[in-house]
Amino acid sequence: MPQTLLAPTHSELVIKKSRFIGCVQPVADRAGAQAVVAALWQQHPGAAHVCWALLAGGQSAAVDDGEPSGTAGRPMLDVLRHQELEGVLATVVRYFGGVKLGAGGLVRAYTDTVAQALLQAEKIPLQRQSTLRCSVPYPLEGLLRREIEAAGAQLLDVSHGTLVELHLRLPQPQAEGFVARVNDLGHGRVAWLPD
Repeated sequence: MPQTLLAPTHSELVIKKSRFIGCVQPVADRAGAQAVVAALWQQHPGAAHVCWALLAGGQSAAVDDGEPSGTAGRPMLDVLRHQELEGVLATVVRYFGGVKLGAGGLVRAYTDTVAQALLQAEKIPLQRQSTLRCSVPYPLEGLLRREIEAAGAQLLDVSHGTLVELHLRLPQPQAEGFVARVNDLGHGRVAWLPD
């Protein structure tokens, strides 16, 4: 079962005078990953490289940031895959110490930096979410809001027009039962809209 991380964790290694500062953290998509990397460049303007790997479904990425091809981003991504993680960003900031490590040394350094951070990370099961959108007559709004709260769903948006339109998110395994229950309680007056 895929897992994600509860919170960011850090590691730091010094190998032949080069300093490797690692972090693993939950990030949902590539835009979020790029924002984290941009912030790292601001925090570490003197760094030689900020390499990163994102494991997030179709938005996964492996970036060597000037290191020889395949020596940083791909090994970092492999560590995340080996741990069966999803929605996780691994970053490593490298300060060059003046001694070249060679391709094998770089792969080991980036792999070890990410692996060390993951040793301290708290992993949690990844729960897939479903988003639903429906419209109901005004008299049913209160009933639907109570059902959303009882199901532990998150109400994302409500708009009031001719009908009340509600947009919500809940764990995927509960979605089918939630829809069936609301349909029964609404006596056919709930319209499910494409999301």
